[in-house]
Amino acid sequence: MAEPVHTATNDLPQPESLTRPDSPALDVILGTPHRVLDDGFVRVVDYMGNDTSVVQAARVSYGAGTKRVHEDRGLIRYLMRHQHTTPFEMCEIKLHVRSPMDVWRQWIRHRTANVNEYSTRYSVAIDSAQRTAVGEWRRQSSENRQGSAEFLPLDVGKKLSEEEHAIQDNVRRIYEGRLDAGVAREQARKDLPLSTYTEAYWKIDLFNLLHFLLLRTDSRAQSEIRAYAQVIGEQIVARWVPIVWEAFVDYRQHSVHLSRIEATVIQALIAGDNKRALEVAAEAGLLKVNKSGELAANRERTELEAKLRRFGVAVPW
Repeated sequence: MAEPVHTATNDLPQPESLTRPDSPALDVILGTPHRVLDDGFVRVVDYMGNDTSVVQAARVSYGAGTKRVHEDRGLIRYLMRHQHTTPFEMCEIKLHVRSPMDVWRQWIRHRTANVNEYSTRYSVAIDSAQRTAVGEWRRQSSENRQGSAEFLPLDVGKKLSEEEHAIQDNVRRIYEGRLDAGVAREQARKDLPLSTYTEAYWKIDLFNLLHFLLLRTDSRAQSEIRAYAQVIGEQIVARWVPIVWEAFVDYRQHSVHLSRIEATVIQALIAGDNKRALEVAAEAGLLKVNKSGELAANRERTELEAKLRRFGVAVPW
């Protein structure tokens, strides 16, 4: 019987020595709270990867021996421009967030993160509630059912803020009275207002974080959650992955998406064919009139008009 062949350990390929990708600019602010609203904050607890991690993940699919044709910045911008996903998922970040419950209710709808929230079953609710300044009460938008419009007059805001303070103080007194009476925390909390602050650890990959920021920095997002998104984007992500952030701002945040209908209308207008532009818009149902003979409300047409104005093109209807 032949003897088994033993290969010496030193004949095997040795593992490549690696260093952990870091972001010095982000390391400087690890654990530092960035204040948001009147008593909220966001801070970085930990992170994995940086700009080079995105590049590394993209290049690994090229195979051994493939030459580096693109510079890192050019590759990242290409990936962002063509909506690639996986390379950006190679980076992750963990944030410690403190926000009002009504803001957190919107935040948690983004189900692409790992979350652990402060529990008011185990602990006494945080003794803080978000308060609205006299000049920050907003009127309900007449064009958007879930949005707001201009600010209310200061005299109205003063009354509303005084009522808000009274409600919050009274509810907190009742809540603490229940606890003192021996009521279980899980039941005593049930009447706490949505303005009560909560805290959570929120871990998410870079691709899904950018999607969150795209939606929540939009001018149509609620002002309070937009404040958090702006801090996360401009003060955290911009430090962490500056090349990715630059590409995101250029190709996602401030880009303009055109539907087939919009592109056709704009092409006709550029060619000086207003008649064709009107025909396309009418065929798409954008120019229907109401009983008064005026153009009926149409959100798709309104969005197209905004894009035309942005390009300096006159609205033809």
